[in-house]
Amino acid sequence: MLSLHHYIDHTKLGPNVSFQDIDQLIKEGIQYQFKSLCVNSHFVSYVSKKLKNTKVLTCTVVGFPHGSHSKEAKMAETKQAILDGADEIDMVLNLTYIHKKDEPSTIEDIKSVVEAADGHCVKVILETCYLSQEEIVFACQCAMKAGAHFVKTSTGFGTAGATVEHVALMKKTVGDLMEVKASGGISNQEDAINMINAGATRLGTSKGVLIVENKENSNVNTTY
Repeated sequence: MLSLHHYIDHTKLGPNVSFQDIDQLIKEGIQYQFKSLCVNSHFVSYVSKKLKNTKVLTCTVVGFPHGSHSKEAKMAETKQAILDGADEIDMVLNLTYIHKKDEPSTIEDIKSVVEAADGHCVKVILETCYLSQEEIVFACQCAMKAGAHFVKTSTGFGTAGATVEHVALMKKTVGDLMEVKASGGISNQEDAINMINAGATRLGTSKGVLIVENKENSNVNTTY
């Protein structure tokens, strides 16, 4: 039986997240032993302290959710997140560079975060719903050249989330040189298994508990 909890970055992101929400996320993360908890940077210090002496990692987002921040802003955000205790950084790529096929600027956008992360895991969010297949391949190739660890489908705040087709294309492009994270719209166990079978080794979802307990949610509004 597949141990899905090891794949899941259990997530709570958004403008109206409270400390009570984060406490619940932490409780669930420890109970179900998810791979990480992903939160906005404001909560990183709080979460990392609560997760000390557990195997659950602290993950945060940079340049979220649009990716159009300057590289200097992303670097500063990354450095502070690491100082606050983040184990992993999920950065949003600047799509302006992707649409222009500007390889040097795309690589620099990613590389600046990789360097600021100082050896910590960096996942590059492509926001695949806005990209053609050719652009997805281009973005993955740039992420490899920049030294990132993962390519990731979505923020969950775009027009669509992860698809099996996009995950498979990303995995085909990066091969064994990088890992793939599927996120956005993954709300049940069938979704999760399909993404893993397509090549994902990490799943970003706010429905982690429902997935591992194999329960349906009648009012699904999955982000990230």
